[in-house]
This record gives sequence, structure tokens and C-alpha cells, in this order.
Amino acid sequence: MEQKVQTYFDLKQQQKDIEQQLSVLRDEIVAYCAEQGVYETQVGGYTVKTVLQNRKEYDDQKLYASLPDPDIWRLLSKVDSHKLKSLIKLNILSEEQINPACTVKQVTLLQVDKL
Repeated sequence: MEQKVQTYFDLKQQQKDIEQQLSVLRDEIVAYCAEQGVYETQVGGYTVKTVLQNRKEYDDQKLYASLPDPDIWRLLSKVDSHKLKSLIKLNILSEEQINPACTVKQVTLLQVDKL
């Protein structure tokens, strides 16, 4: 089992290193394409393509205000536990108020650190 834990730890470290290297390389390649003014190019034996994509993000309050029926919000929204915790800390909500809507689920997390 110790070997498995050590292998797991080593692979997670490699994953972090690889993700960091990929991020740096990605930024450099995108910058190169931008400097060249191209969205698609060939470099060596490789084709490099960049695609611009629009992603929509919504302001909850503005979206809520734009809905014709407030009950529609229930269909669109999902619980954000971080927002709930903040509302409890600000004394806007209490644990007692939300307890009926709360279920507890056990989750097993794995963390491996080197000594």
C-alpha cells in the first residue's frame, strides 16, 4: 500500500508540473498567434489554431429582476453553499431556517503529502 500511496503522490506532483508547463506554453503560443495576426498557422509539422469563444455570464440580481414571474427563478437557480454560508455569517439566514432543506452526505477525500 505504501508503494501505491507514493506512486499516487508522485503522479499528482507530475500532474501539477505538467499543468503549469501547459499553461505557460499555451500562453506563449496564443501570444505568438496574436503577434502574427493569425488564428491558424503551421509550425513545423503542427497546425496551430486558436478559436475565440464568447461565454455568457449572468448577474443574478439583474436576471431575477428581468424575469416575469419570480417563481421562474426557482427553475433557474441552484443552491450555492458558499452563498448560504455567507448569509448565515451575516445573520441574514440562520442554520435553523435552512436545516429542513439540508441533507448530509459523507464524502471521502484523499490528500497525500510528502513528509
